[in-house]
Amino acid sequence: MKLEILSPERTLYKGDVDVVTLPGTLGRFTILQDHAPMISSLKEGIIRIKPYEGEEVELSIKGGFVEVKRNEVSVCVE
Repeated sequence: MKLEILSPERTLYKGDVDVVTLPGTLGRFTILQDHAPMISSLKEGIIRIKPYEGEEVELSIKGGFVEVKRNEVSVCVE
């Protein structure tokens, strides 16, 4: 699935991933291939990204929002 993480200043991450785990305001959750469409708010914490190839990546955020639809994950963060 495609993942794009944007901040007001720049694109923090863009690429194909197997798994992304996010710090939701109601608790951590994981998005996998073919996840149901959703929109959620995010709290301060760590985003964990597992690319198709390579090592796991971690990004620290202060909050934001995520939208999932048709195997595309868009994250807007502070």
